Amino acid sequence: MASNPKVERLQKLREQAKIGGGEVRIEKQHDKGKLTARERIDLLLDKGSFEELDKFVTHRSSAFGLDKKKVLGDGVVTGHGKIHGRPVYVFSQDFTVFGGSLSETHAEKICKIMDLALKNGVPVIGLNDSGGARIQEGVSSLGGYAEVFWRNSMASGVVPQISAVMGPCAGGAVYSPALTDFIFMVENTSYMFVTGPNVVKTVTHEEVTSEELGGATAHNTKSGVAHFASPNDAVCINQIRELMNYIPQNCEGKVPLIESKEPDSSKAKALDELVPLNPNKPYDIHDVINGVMDKGSFYEVHKDYADNIVVGFARIGGRSVGVVANQPLSLAGVLDIDASLKGARFVRFCDAFNIPLVVFEDVPGFLPGTDQEWNGIIKHGAKLLYAFCEATVPKMTVITRKAYGGAYDVMNSKHIRADYNVAWPTAEIAVMGTKGAVEIIFRKEIAKADDPEAKQKELEDEYSKNFAHPYLAAGRGFIDDVILPSETREKLIRALEVSKDKVDAVPKKKHDNLPL
Repeated sequence: MASNPKVERLQKLREQAKIGGGEVRIEKQHDKGKLTARERIDLLLDKGSFEELDKFVTHRSSAFGLDKKKVLGDGVVTGHGKIHGRPVYVFSQDFTVFGGSLSETHAEKICKIMDLALKNGVPVIGLNDSGGARIQEGVSSLGGYAEVFWRNSMASGVVPQISAVMGPCAGGAVYSPALTDFIFMVENTSYMFVTGPNVVKTVTHEEVTSEELGGATAHNTKSGVAHFASPNDAVCINQIRELMNYIPQNCEGKVPLIESKEPDSSKAKALDELVPLNPNKPYDIHDVINGVMDKGSFYEVHKDYADNIVVGFARIGGRSVGVVANQPLSLAGVLDIDASLKGARFVRFCDAFNIPLVVFEDVPGFLPGTDQEWNGIIKHGAKLLYAFCEATVPKMTVITRKAYGGAYDVMNSKHIRADYNVAWPTAEIAVMGTKGAVEIIFRKEIAKADDPEAKQKELEDEYSKNFAHPYLAAGRGFIDDVILPSETREKLIRALEVSKDKVDAVPKKKHDNLPL
């Protein structure tokens, strides 16, 4: 059969596009412990499902000799494929081509798949590995970033947007991931910052490395910018695939039901003895979550940030839910600025994408102190309150122990339109803890007593008997039931089943005014 030069040309160009910046640069990428843009896509998507778009695009710039340096694809691989059989759009920046820098055409490729994702109601996943704006293109590159940012904003709450930072991400480039729903980072090979170590040193005289300033550990533990940290590219990509199990395609869809898996019987049975009788003794809220949710299904988000609140996805009865839980092991589960922000962001994501909320509450209040007050605990705490108030998805609350003061209201109480609120027998629903309440109410009586300590102990026991329980709240209908801990799973499954088609609405408005 005679060869066809036109077909041969196509095949040659395809092969040329595959190698990006060339074998030498690919080898350098591997030497840094990083996968290439195409290797990342191959791992991310179901085998054989990737359909590439704009493979033959090149930049249009002629300044600084760029007209002699054109590479097919122009530093980003874009297209669509499937994860667990469901479609996604993806872009993967290629550091081997101009350091993955963003040019006008590079941005246009990303914008094209974002437009398609929005039109078709499909998630977008961005794998970021870029030296930033292509300086040779000047304002055209900056305009390209802004076009991406605008689309991030328009897609927010419409389709899930996932970002993986798998290399450098600096300057204006950081704002695209920051506008997306979840950020994954890779330890020791990725970083994000607005200004780098050299600028920091010049302006503030601080000596800091890229990793210390904006690495995966810094953003997962200190700033809260990133939600997940992974030891390498492969683990990071597997984590993204796992996350996709819990979220829908778009704001009008729901997560598919899967077969329910009973929790380990030992964990379920342990619930009845889990909460200590001493209200000051801690326990691990993960034991509650794992004893109630489907076996092995809890997928924690923001694990290393604000660990006095635990958030993440799980399944119960095969149904995907968002879990928000106070953690008695850390700061006694108190709400502070970081916990409020972490919780609010997660609640709003779940509400945007029709994922029911399950709250496990054991909260002694808001963290006191000048640091918290001067840094805005009032407005930041209000964000968590606002998030629960505006949420229209099914909302369930289980009070395991303390539910004190304003924090009781904030943590998805019946008063802010939660659908199903129950308490364990160990619950204490009150304005404040027994000791503080007695010291305020009976201050004069204690002071006059012959033995103030004995008198206070007597009054605390009496107050605890009369008020530190769930039955006053149950008597007012503020909780729907008092249940045994071992009954929690079945009660929640039934509540979620009956509310799965819940219809609720907020007053007509242009948009809300979240207390930022």
